[in-house]
Amino acid sequence: MKNNDLKYDYIIAGSGCAGLSLLYRLLVDPVLQSKKILVIDRVQKNENDRTWCFWEEGKGLFESVVMHEWKSLIFKNEEFTRQFDLEKYRYKMIQGKDFYEFVLSYAAGFENVSFKNENIKGITSDALEATVETEENTYQSEYLFNSTSLFNPKITEENSLLQHFTGWVIKTKNDTFDSKVGTLMDFTLDQKHGATFMYVLPTSSTEALVEYTLFSKSVLPKEEYQAALTHYIKNDLQISDYEITHTEFGIIPMSLAKFERKSDAFNRIINIGTAGGYTKASSGYTFQFVQKNTAKIIDNLLQEKNPNPEKSFDDKRYEWYDRTLLEVILSGKMAGKDIFSLMFSKRSPEDILKFLGNESTIWEDLKMVTALPIGPFMRAGLKQL
Repeated sequence: MKNNDLKYDYIIAGSGCAGLSLLYRLLVDPVLQSKKILVIDRVQKNENDRTWCFWEEGKGLFESVVMHEWKSLIFKNEEFTRQFDLEKYRYKMIQGKDFYEFVLSYAAGFENVSFKNENIKGITSDALEATVETEENTYQSEYLFNSTSLFNPKITEENSLLQHFTGWVIKTKNDTFDSKVGTLMDFTLDQKHGATFMYVLPTSSTEALVEYTLFSKSVLPKEEYQAALTHYIKNDLQISDYEITHTEFGIIPMSLAKFERKSDAFNRIINIGTAGGYTKASSGYTFQFVQKNTAKIIDNLLQEKNPNPEKSFDDKRYEWYDRTLLEVILSGKMAGKDIFSLMFSKRSPEDILKFLGNESTIWEDLKMVTALPIGPFMRAGLKQL
């Protein structure tokens, strides 16, 4: 006989961005907020381990924890610098610690929500329920939402790039930055490792996130990130007196490997976040795609449908674009720096963000594609069909 104390309506495996976004959406919905929910993660989320940046129109669900937003952004390489004001979108930043505290504080008001810090050993399912086994217990639920790496495909140098980065939050004694303007990509760096750029997001006149980002097949020694940041801050930003108040390192897969939305034949296990393919393969952005996915999950649950959203034609179209771009870079036909430079030199930056955010029309996509050389992209696109 199964212990009802170990049985739930929904289990969320992983309490990062995707897991807690879904939890919050469940709890703010008047129909679903009474469901019995279990969140399992091997650690408690209470550190500032992530910074999420994204763009959206208007105010989003997590507007109250947006640390800063920018209306003006810069793209830069050796040939040109382009500063542009956003009309429709705002570029926003959320810090991990603020996000975790916001959702966990809200969830604390619900007795039907449980949190377990346990190590997951396996996740299985049958026609009736999903089961997660930890080192301490076995739990069952009608649906299990997985953001762990248990079902991830194999990432290799042949099928993937890694977006890897080290970011420093630096603080200066005197007014140094324009907090209204962020640098989205500064490609005036050595490209020997692949697409390499700096990302500078000032949050006040004396504080900014400066991040050294690369798209390549392998990570660098820690000292190389530090050396690149030190050199850029001193020589490009012309700052000699500063304090590092926070450091962050991350690796995001940009892969041709298929991250599946479901992991079982019974549609009881639904992959979310990076595990479900919601990290955009061509750019590494995740937060906005997680929000769109978790919103669709809620809609399906309210309609009493299987919560796993079916791939639409548009989903498949954008997936193909991402795979095509990655194929071009992986094959060495064109460098990442050159691709983004052509786009930002020939097309409206707002249209580029619309395209990269999976919000463009087919006609708008055609205009974007014509900014790029047809040969390598046509061959890569045909290969990825």
